[in-house]
Amino acid sequence: MIFRRASKNHTLCLDAKKFNTEAKRRVSRYRESGLSVSDGDRIQILGRDENGKTDDLTEILVEVDGLIEKVNGHDDPGMSARLLAPLPLSDDESEEATLTKNNSSVILRFTITAAGGSCRYLTCGDAEVAIWERLWDRHKNRAYWLEYDILLSPHHCSWHSLSYDNWSEKGEDVEVNKNARSALSQALSGANIVASSKPIKDDDSDPPCVRAKREYEDILEPVTGEFRCTGEYPSKGKPAPMEYEIGRNGLALKSAALAAPTIISSSAVGGQPLPHG
Repeated sequence: MIFRRASKNHTLCLDAKKFNTEAKRRVSRYRESGLSVSDGDRIQILGRDENGKTDDLTEILVEVDGLIEKVNGHDDPGMSARLLAPLPLSDDESEEATLTKNNSSVILRFTITAAGGSCRYLTCGDAEVAIWERLWDRHKNRAYWLEYDILLSPHHCSWHSLSYDNWSEKGEDVEVNKNARSALSQALSGANIVASSKPIKDDDSDPPCVRAKREYEDILEPVTGEFRCTGEYPSKGKPAPMEYEIGRNGLALKSAALAAPTIISSSAVGGQPLPHG
């Protein structure tokens, strides 16, 4: 879908083209060998192709709203991930035009269980406001699909995931999109929202955007949650990987001072801030 939505205005970089070539190789390998493929040849297709090219790939295809429950080709009772986006092709040309590039980001809501506890983790790529608005329309009657203990804020804490307005142009006159905010507000008790970004300053930068940070802090207030930024943890001058553990009491941030590895841990969230955010 991402490759189909490429255009002269949304070009693919060299890495993306090489990724596309490798993906096609793995699909060909699957068609030749079926389920016997091993490490280095596996592929998971996220979302059905609108032109029928994935109709014979059901064993490695996950439909939008479906669950991923395998790791390295094997069932794993400790992990499931619901595919929420990218959204499928729209019959509305104007709507389809909004679903390019950033709005083709993969959105997954993981449920991870370990050491007698569990964590719901929502990761969002660079999905912008149009996607969150549509996701709320699709799932407002089953909002639990969007619940999280930890949210990696979309697009490096960009204001454009919460609003159609430009922060740099309108400043405090910007308006939050209510549906997008509702989709991103399904925080569970004690939830964490993490911005994978450089330090967030009180200026007109976007991303990261100080106005988005304030909105996320407001979302967390009723659930006594915490907002954190990878570029500021444990300090602005010396950021370190932000690592969370899952235990009987749920999710906990592992102190940066603890250097010894643990047996059970979710993956680290953001070691190095991305250059543009």
